[in-house]
Amino acid sequence: MNIKSILVSQPEPKTQKSPFRDLADKFKIKVDFRSFIHVEGIVSQEFRKDRINLGDFTAVIFTSRMAVDHYFRIAGETRFAVPDDMKYFCISEAVAYYLQNYVVYRKRKIFFGKQSFIDLIETINKHNSEKFLVPCSDIQRKIIPELLTKHEINYKNAVLYKTVCSDLSDLEEVKYDILVFYSPSGIQSLVKNFPDFQQNGTKIAAFGPTTAKAAQELGLRIDIKAPMPGIPSMTMAIEDFIKTNK
Repeated sequence: MNIKSILVSQPEPKTQKSPFRDLADKFKIKVDFRSFIHVEGIVSQEFRKDRINLGDFTAVIFTSRMAVDHYFRIAGETRFAVPDDMKYFCISEAVAYYLQNYVVYRKRKIFFGKQSFIDLIETINKHNSEKFLVPCSDIQRKIIPELLTKHEINYKNAVLYKTVCSDLSDLEEVKYDILVFYSPSGIQSLVKNFPDFQQNGTKIAAFGPTTAKAAQELGLRIDIKAPMPGIPSMTMAIEDFIKTNK
């Protein structure tokens, strides 16, 4: 088996140092990057249909920088002046510092976890008298509402942005030996863009069980899985596949 080309369904890395570029150099393989999905903000008219009043909440939970961007975007579009005493709970220190783009950091009540929502829920629990807003996308990790509900936190989700399939029509005549996916949304984009897609000899690499399950449910064959015991990354899984199938 001769693997000559790989398409990674993610945006191209901004830096030259990348495990995929190392893989390309090592095996003399062409590696291209293309995002199969992208995010679009919910317009203010659509947001108003949910009848969420931003002024009803005393705290906001941010699970990503994108959530920060869209919260303040909607606040501006709906002419809501975010009060100075608003409390912010961020999933990580990096997201907390990102708030500096919108507020004077040292003058705000900002809390953050180490990196996971499990860490953050402990801090949220100490402020359980607050009424929390959770800016999110239409695809939200289940653990977030599950933990908030379990700890009896007074919260409401606000869908401010959504994940949509990108237009991949320019790839219709382009063939790759391996297609790499990191999310069920990427798999859905492939099928939506190419409803007559025939896998044939194309190898599909899936990261994570939910991605693999989404592919299999659509009748696709998974040839490369990651993470696996002793193989924590996708590039390591692909390298192992190439070596095994020489």
